[in-house]
Amino acid sequence: MSLLNELAEKNSVVAGSDAYKRITALFDEGSFNEIDAFAGVNSASGVVCGYGTVCGMPVYAFSQNKDVLGGAVGAAEANKIKKVYDFAVKTGAPVVGIYDSNGAKLAEEFDALGAYGDMLLWSNNISGVVPQVSVIAGTCAGTAAMVACGADVVIMSEKAELFMTAPSVLKASEKWEDEIATASACAQSGVVHLTAEDDMAAVAAAKDVISRLPMNNLSDVPAFEFSVNADAAAVLRAASEDIDSVDMTTVISSVADADSVVYLQAEYGDGAITALGTLEGATVGFVGLTDSLFIDECTKASRFVRFCDAFAIPVVTFINSCGFEKSILSENGGILKYATMLSHAYAEATTVKVAVVAGRAYGALYVAAAGRSANADMVLAWPNAVISALEPDAAVAILMNDRLAASENRDELVKEYCTVNASPLKAAQSGKVDDIIDAGLTREKLAAALSVMSGKRVTKLPKKHSNMPL
Repeated sequence: MSLLNELAEKNSVVAGSDAYKRITALFDEGSFNEIDAFAGVNSASGVVCGYGTVCGMPVYAFSQNKDVLGGAVGAAEANKIKKVYDFAVKTGAPVVGIYDSNGAKLAEEFDALGAYGDMLLWSNNISGVVPQVSVIAGTCAGTAAMVACGADVVIMSEKAELFMTAPSVLKASEKWEDEIATASACAQSGVVHLTAEDDMAAVAAAKDVISRLPMNNLSDVPAFEFSVNADAAAVLRAASEDIDSVDMTTVISSVADADSVVYLQAEYGDGAITALGTLEGATVGFVGLTDSLFIDECTKASRFVRFCDAFAIPVVTFINSCGFEKSILSENGGILKYATMLSHAYAEATTVKVAVVAGRAYGALYVAAAGRSANADMVLAWPNAVISALEPDAAVAILMNDRLAASENRDELVKEYCTVNASPLKAAQSGKVDDIIDAGLTREKLAAALSVMSGKRVTKLPKKHSNMPL
């Protein structure tokens, strides 16, 4: 058999694998080019690597090939993946990893351990330099799962498994009836950002996410054609009438361009909404803080703000929250540490940050997420917002104690405090709010603020990195 025939036969086998189908589906049609196609034992390797374009933007990717020794990772596979990261560093292009492997090549022993160590090192080194997206298409376990979860966005097929310790091992040693390692379980624990029906749907979701992100940490956010939600103004005005019923997903979807919002980690930390969307065609990170915030909410919002900051994606934060969880459980659970982490994430971020007080903003949460100490560039408020150093009930008990002692109605005093002492006008008069806006004009006001601040430049103090309380 001639060399050309051998190559053709080899290529036909690879092209029929799930790994090849997934990686080619990621790229624009006809743009995929394979790297190191013949590297490996007898030109066979447990990973397919290459580059192409996603919506016209250069992207590098690797896809583990379970058809070759179960996708086992050894030195050959690690070297191919390393080349992907090397190219990404040199050219400043995003990396997508598609995971489906039974584990390491045990026959290679310490070489296999070294291969995983190299993968962890490379992925961590380029974190914050180029966007990284992981697609969990099949089995992803142990150290490989750590590499995958280090990406900026993790997307998982509902038919895949993602775990540190094999479910069979856990079930043998513990009585546990809940799901383990499934997409649903990983979504609820905050391990993955998005789930999809199957592997190809997960790849399509990765393509959508990558298209929304800058090419690297020095690039501008991408721009898209856009349309406006026709009823956005009416929906926002209606939402502002009753701060007890403000739905943050409705607010974010109404402010953003029509059909542009992708909610991340939607099943984790319900009190914090995080989403990528566009506003007048430009990518924006949206955060909605609502209810009381506990560990999951603080962790979720902190990571998202840092992700946006790494790639200079503007952050718009909507606040309607009574603050951080108040209970013995939360105190003993370390709410102080996680609240400080949230404050640190906002204060350290130098990307454009605009806060909108859409309802309640009390005490430490206002300071952490919207106050000047949070380094907010602009703070807007809806007319019915309540901004207070303390919860109104507590403030009335302290500031109006004499009137309470005189048997004045507590509810009426709280209402008076909210409309007089804790009004957005009072906050604006003290310089804590830049503008009180008609809720129906929120989109226009935000677009103007982001546009005028698009050239923001900040010089930070010289240091290796901060030491946030993780």
